[in-house]
Amino acid sequence: MINKINRIIFMGTPEFAVPSLQALLDHKENVVAVVTQPDRPKGRGRKLTPPPVKVLAENTGIAVLQPTKIKTEEYHDTIREFSPDLIIVTAYGRILPGTLLRLPPLGTINVHGSLLPKYRGAAPIQRAILEGERETGITIMQMDEGMDTGDILLQDSLLIKTDDTSATLSAKMARLGGKLLIEALELLRRDELPPIRQDNHLATEAPPLNKEEAEIDWTRSAFAISCQIRGLDPWPLAHTDYEGQRLRLFASSVISGEPMEPPGTLCRIDRDGMMIATGHDYLLVREVQREGANRMTVQAFLQGRPLKTGIRFGVK
Repeated sequence: MINKINRIIFMGTPEFAVPSLQALLDHKENVVAVVTQPDRPKGRGRKLTPPPVKVLAENTGIAVLQPTKIKTEEYHDTIREFSPDLIIVTAYGRILPGTLLRLPPLGTINVHGSLLPKYRGAAPIQRAILEGERETGITIMQMDEGMDTGDILLQDSLLIKTDDTSATLSAKMARLGGKLLIEALELLRRDELPPIRQDNHLATEAPPLNKEEAEIDWTRSAFAISCQIRGLDPWPLAHTDYEGQRLRLFASSVISGEPMEPPGTLCRIDRDGMMIATGHDYLLVREVQREGANRMTVQAFLQGRPLKTGIRFGVK
């Protein structure tokens, strides 16, 4: 039997979902509608801003739906009117009811940003960096009513570089997601995509980030702190206390060596950045941002606010 996939509904919201939708369009798939989150106020002016997926859909003439409620029979009737053979979800941002997942003949598949069953949840890319993973990847999965618990259809891995932030890794993962999605559709059409049940014993969670995770504990290792800085960039941004203000840190790396100084001590500062003692090894920081100012190199920061070795960060 050859699976019929003529009509597709795509559900997605942020920039991460754009390459998946673009891949469908480049592959000449018949995307009959796009479902995305409502426009949200953004920026200092709180101007109502459309989601990136909506912008792409409207630029290509695809019908856009932005429901505030997705569990109503009225909304499901609207979806039925499009007669989708398949629904594809990439970072839509809301939990979908089973009645919607099962509505198309081929059900609903998801482009998820981890190698399931690891990192089920809302922040798999960030959590992978925070946990010091060396590898992550994309999973195409058949959605069920659980939190990323459905059968695995296809996976591909990606190395995490030591300078990757959540932003840079997300961009690479998004591109991989679009590529893998097209491969999955071709295999699905040929009935060559057998589902593989997830091993729940290997599952880990990836809950949403929160601001409480952003404060740096200098007694941790330099590696753990570097993962924190990279994993929380661009939000909520790791910070430490300096002269009663928050100082955000960026572009970090680990320098081997067992510090004799107390954790948080500024041990060296030069054109390469700030070298700070931690619970294990030293942390080199190349960029900073103080409250009310722009992100800048350590060199630029020093021009307006000289620092001396021996001071301690994180001391309130």
